[in-house]
Amino acid sequence: MRVIEGLYYSKEHEWIKVEAGKAYLGITDYAADALGDIVFIELPEVDSEYEKDEVIGVVESVKAASDLFTPVSGTVIEVNEDLEDEPQLLNTDAFGNYIAIIQLKDESELEELMDSESYKSFCENN
Repeated sequence: MRVIEGLYYSKEHEWIKVEAGKAYLGITDYAADALGDIVFIELPEVDSEYEKDEVIGVVESVKAASDLFTPVSGTVIEVNEDLEDEPQLLNTDAFGNYIAIIQLKDESELEELMDSESYKSFCENN
């Protein structure tokens, strides 16, 4: 399982990378491995506003469908449209393929997320 330092992690196995008030949201390697071969993704709508922990999409694999939650509040300003035609990119490189970019509403919410070491420990103990 690969975990990258400098990112924020949620208990729902999403990662957040913050650059200039924008949060890049994706799923972790752990989530991609658990799901298996990803065959479909429902992306959020651009300009949609979400509160922390709301469902913003769905990831479907040959094994299961899983809701995609946003660990931060904000407005979706961009989605990774490549995933519509090639959702398996998340299996190939979960950290190299963001799902959406969210304009952060409240950066203090990041403090509630895990760092890489905490996330590793969380995965090992669950």
